[in-house]
Amino acid sequence: MRTAVRIAFVLGLLVVVALIVREGVQSIASLLAQAGWVLLLLVPLHTLPLLLDVMGWRVLIPGRTRLQTLFLIACIREAVNRLLPVANIGGELVGIQLLTRQGISGTTAASSVIVETLLNIVAQYLFLILGVACLLNVTGNVRAMGGLLIALAGGLPVALLMIGLFRTGGLFRILKKLTAGVLGSQGSAASVLDKMAGVDAAIRELTAAHARLARAVVWQLAGLITGCLETWLALRWLHHPVSLSAALAVESLTMAARSFIFVAPAGLGVQEAGLIGVGHLLGISSDVAIALSLAKRMREILFGLPALANWYRYTRQGRLNPG
Repeated sequence: MRTAVRIAFVLGLLVVVALIVREGVQSIASLLAQAGWVLLLLVPLHTLPLLLDVMGWRVLIPGRTRLQTLFLIACIREAVNRLLPVANIGGELVGIQLLTRQGISGTTAASSVIVETLLNIVAQYLFLILGVACLLNVTGNVRAMGGLLIALAGGLPVALLMIGLFRTGGLFRILKKLTAGVLGSQGSAASVLDKMAGVDAAIRELTAAHARLARAVVWQLAGLITGCLETWLALRWLHHPVSLSAALAVESLTMAARSFIFVAPAGLGVQEAGLIGVGHLLGISSDVAIALSLAKRMREILFGLPALANWYRYTRQGRLNPG
């Protein structure tokens, strides 16, 4: 897996460089220069969609959990996934670790992150449906979206299968057999299986609370929709304004591409290719699409670096610093 991630990182970086060179470094730099410092406003703007997402995560954690602490952990989770060479799952593992150090049991922490990740798949699928509808409304081109509709229909069984495996304990049974086969009857095997059984039970309890799941998905979907403001404003500042419907289509389809090819660290190459493809349908030129992607990556870096610095400080001092 680590080798695959490294290969994907190098390939993605090469794709980004090739696309920038193809579309013209000077043209892209000119677009970014015209927008100027106002693009920096994308950094504080990201606080709102992330906060809404954290509200959804908080619903899944029993007891009182400080919103400020959860928000900081969410910032670190996102920064790890976006800025470090991991396959977009490293942040979740870090999130579990940080949550347990705040006094939350390991079982509760793991189950909340796992269920929250599964619900995020549901929210992203609903977001994608909304994005395809907006794309159809803006372009009116049904033929051009045939492939999108097929992918949309094909992705549903996979999402339902994943949710079903967790909901019924099927994944735990598979992992139990694999663990027993690898570790045999050693004491370590029994310890691992006990922990897995506890997480499995916690996940089943969470997934049985339908009202809580619905609230979490609503919060997550609200965060995804609010995140479209980044694309809408960035394109306006790049002097290529689009409607909110078009911005939602761009955001949802690009996010779906990044999620589908999750092994690519930070979606390198995937985000750029996705923005060019969707932008073509909406009349957004390729150089503008690349400039938009670079603006988004600038925001990811400036928003994520303080979170990574806080994480590093925490590993040395043993406490999070919300300030």
